[in-house]
Amino acid sequence: MFVLGLDPGLSRCGYCVLDVGTRHPRAVALGVFRTSPELPVPERLAELLRDFRGLLEEFPPVSVAVERVLFQTNVRTAMGVGQASGVLMAEAAQLGVPVREYSPNEVKAAVAGDGSAGKEQVQEMVRRLLGLAEAPRPADAADAAAIALTHVAVLPVGRTA
Repeated sequence: MFVLGLDPGLSRCGYCVLDVGTRHPRAVALGVFRTSPELPVPERLAELLRDFRGLLEEFPPVSVAVERVLFQTNVRTAMGVGQASGVLMAEAAQLGVPVREYSPNEVKAAVAGDGSAGKEQVQEMVRRLLGLAEAPRPADAADAAAIALTHVAVLPVGRTA
């Protein structure tokens, strides 16, 4: 049984697939989808969607958790994140997979015990919780893992809403 965490972005989209069918969640896929800023936005979104579909086919999730964008100082970045997030959530919903969004503060509180925890603290807690030798890199992958772990903590196995 898989739970998929996503840290959406147009240039870099972090993902983490957790196997939650065991006593402790285990990362079975962890990484980043990348698109080239040289391409037009529609092509980048199509590329992101292709990569996402491949992940969904390989690891069909019982639910998807996505980081909710609350604030961005860079409007262009916020637009890309919003577009990427929308494409990913729509695809999961189209397949009938429940999607839940979490704010950055919710993720930090669930994983590190402090809603204002720093990136390094969250990365270290992800490393510990998943029993990894090193913190996941890049940060987008670690964030996706933290989002997936938050989802598992908030909605125990068997509940997919």
